[in-house]
Amino acid sequence: MTIPFGAVAILLLAAFYTDLKSMTIPNLLTVSFLAGGCFFALLSDGWHGLLLSIGGAAAGFIPLLVLHLAKGIGAGDVKLFAAIGAWIGTMAVLQLMMYAILYAGLVGLLLLVFNRPFARRMTAGLSILTSLPLGSRLGVTSWFTWAKSGRTFPFMLAVAPGAITMWMITI
Repeated sequence: MTIPFGAVAILLLAAFYTDLKSMTIPNLLTVSFLAGGCFFALLSDGWHGLLLSIGGAAAGFIPLLVLHLAKGIGAGDVKLFAAIGAWIGTMAVLQLMMYAILYAGLVGLLLLVFNRPFARRMTAGLSILTSLPLGSRLGVTSWFTWAKSGRTFPFMLAVAPGAITMWMITI
């Protein structure tokens, strides 16, 4: 695994954790990885690498900005894809975006089918986890508050399998 894909893996793990827990992806995380991707590209490939990194960030940012303006995703997801694009480039971030959007459609369809019963089953199953000392200390029930509405979900539920699919195809 190359350094850029390793950095993206770390970014995705951190974003998955925060998005599932609070349905937000912190600016500190996305902006620092965006800057890190640009800096790494500058160090490894000079000005040309920096321009490619900026192009990758724009390729991740602009299409998802349109989705954000249509209220389809949150702003953190837009910045996340800009940071990913800065690390892995235009074609890879667009490929990841395509898979993530396909998985988001699947997750959305599942939410439509299971709507309220799905949310009840998710939160009922968590009562076992919260009764454990470690589960209550970690605040596990707050991780699934998004499921109660049955209308929204953390986009990382689609991005994570999208990234796995992309990596499996490219390996």
